[in-house]
Amino acid sequence: MDEKLLHTAYILAIITIVYNILEGIISVFFGISDDALTLLGFGVDSFVEVLSGVGILHMTYRMKRQSKNDIDSHDRFEKQALKITGVSFYVLTVGLIGGAVVSIITGSRPETTLIGIIVSVISILTMYILMTVKLKIGRALKSDAIIADANCTKTCFYLSFILLISSGLYQVFGMGLLDIAGSLGIAWFAFSEGKEAFEKARNDKRECC
Repeated sequence: MDEKLLHTAYILAIITIVYNILEGIISVFFGISDDALTLLGFGVDSFVEVLSGVGILHMTYRMKRQSKNDIDSHDRFEKQALKITGVSFYVLTVGLIGGAVVSIITGSRPETTLIGIIVSVISILTMYILMTVKLKIGRALKSDAIIADANCTKTCFYLSFILLISSGLYQVFGMGLLDIAGSLGIAWFAFSEGKEAFEKARNDKRECC
């Protein structure tokens, strides 16, 4: 096994965690200050992705320590991380739906979604690079685990487009329902990811939707 490639995969896992933390802080801060529900949901999702990233980092560490291209099953730590991640995604789903209902009832709308546009563009570029490099390394090592990590990053890539479309349309048309629709789109992804996390914890799957 190419130790240099595996070390690179380990570093990429760390970069993914650090980036999601920074993205989460910025998105949550401006999501609250600007009353932008989609941006807020995107930020909270970034924090949940950190929990998932910690499990992936641990998995990569096991691969380095055991000198194996593939880890056949999750260990106890990874299963716990998956369960916590699943619960967190479900909580996020409920919170976003509740926030959407409140916004509809009160008629609240974002002051601006400009920050959402900026964050989404940066996220799209970053996640595309991470996804591409992880996929290249995974294929070179013939590691299903690292390829699965690349697919998880692809999910974040898609979420960034939801934020970009929702924020961009709102900035142009100023309709509050556009921000609500974007938050519900993220809620749907969050529910899907939560369900998937529990399935992987039960079945030891190494794949992402």
